[in-house]
Amino acid sequence: MSSIKVIKAGFFTTIQDFGRTGYQKFGMPVAGVMDNFSYRVANYLAGNNEGEAVFETTFMGPELEFHEDMVIAITGADMKPKLNGEEIPMWKSIKISKGDRLVMGGIMGGIRSYIAFGGELDVASVNNSKSTFVKSGIGGFKGRKLMDNDELDIKVSKNAAAGRYLDSRYIPEFKNKDIIRVVMGPQDDYFTEDGISAFLNPDGYKITKEADRMGYRLDGEIIKHKEKADIISDGAVFGSVQVPANGKPIILMADRQTTGGYTKIATVISADLPKIAQMGFGGEIVFEKVSLEAAHEIYKEYESRLSFIKYQISECQTTGEDAHVVSDTFIRIGSPKKMRVVVNGNSYVVDVQEIR
Repeated sequence: MSSIKVIKAGFFTTIQDFGRTGYQKFGMPVAGVMDNFSYRVANYLAGNNEGEAVFETTFMGPELEFHEDMVIAITGADMKPKLNGEEIPMWKSIKISKGDRLVMGGIMGGIRSYIAFGGELDVASVNNSKSTFVKSGIGGFKGRKLMDNDELDIKVSKNAAAGRYLDSRYIPEFKNKDIIRVVMGPQDDYFTEDGISAFLNPDGYKITKEADRMGYRLDGEIIKHKEKADIISDGAVFGSVQVPANGKPIILMADRQTTGGYTKIATVISADLPKIAQMGFGGEIVFEKVSLEAAHEIYKEYESRLSFIKYQISECQTTGEDAHVVSDTFIRIGSPKKMRVVVNGNSYVVDVQEIR
């Protein structure tokens, strides 16, 4: 018997992980999750390795029937999940019993949710990834989005535990209008000064209906080229902002092509990609220029925050320790202890605390 039966698949539910890196030179797109932050936290909560495959749901989530006991965690867009008719919290690990039914509805904020299962989704790995790339029918479950009555197996993990949660101060707020930071280039010199100004216009751009896992077409002020929009095709990365001849930008997303022949005016910084992943049709984006050095610092802060979250969930919530951020590098563990020390004959009472 399978571990899970998909009663209703929702609008667009696929199996995703970090994606198949290292194969773009062979023409294989990376795919993978759209919202890196929500994905990783879901796995922390479920007690998994952070690269384990999950369900990524879009706009409307699935209805699932469980055929064995396990633990799950749901993060990302709030789809008001209910277990056996009772609403359950997001950003927390939940105990599931055999026979339970999970129902997820429409979005309340953001557009993508992530369901992590305490264990391993038993689907084949293709090029070191379980990610679904629907356009080529590769990976995931039969190379496609999940459909009604699909059945999947899960190798349930003993490391999973219910009751783990993400501290509310780290739960992201998904906005319909947001500032998205970019590093200019690599072909920003192909654009006029007016074109650059248009791109960075505080009025911003709106996401059109032509927005999916491959790319988001935007509508707004025309970005003018000095001469032509075409270049010799070069590599495309998650967050590349292409500008074709019509002057309307396109943000390349997880399922992007491996190379592209349109000029790229800028690249969205990694830490802001989850913001875009949770925006859909009608969402408003205002681009803000940052230096490469600033982007590196923001990325380090982003990774430090995730490292702390992982430690807090996997260690502190298991052992009962308390933990607080000291800086981007250090974490304060537990409570300070009073100790008496003597220095040069003088006696002092000091606080001693573990720092990692």
